[in-house]
Amino acid sequence: MKKIISVLLLGVAILAFAFNSPALAADAASGAKVFSANCASCHAGGKNLVQANKTLKKDALEKFGMYSAEAIIAQVTNGKNAMPAFKGRLKPNQIEDVAAYVLGQADKDWK
Repeated sequence: MKKIISVLLLGVAILAFAFNSPALAADAASGAKVFSANCASCHAGGKNLVQANKTLKKDALEKFGMYSAEAIIAQVTNGKNAMPAFKGRLKPNQIEDVAAYVLGQADKDWK
């Protein structure tokens, strides 16, 4: 009986990890495709063609409180100032993927 409980607990732990793993929550490769199709016209290479100082570079994201998946997801979903809202145009998982892509690129200085 003790062995069965141990196996069950191990199974529960594995499932909990799998469903909470950040790698499963967002797909940066998919985010790159979505970014290219929807964001690159204003943000190619991490730039910002509308407000030059508000780039997608890590230092600018940090400066403006945008260096987190949550902040990027909120901005892409709801829009702000000149940036349109993508809620309804992109699925929530696509927006999460874009956030993962943007953060990954920011960490690599968009190279």
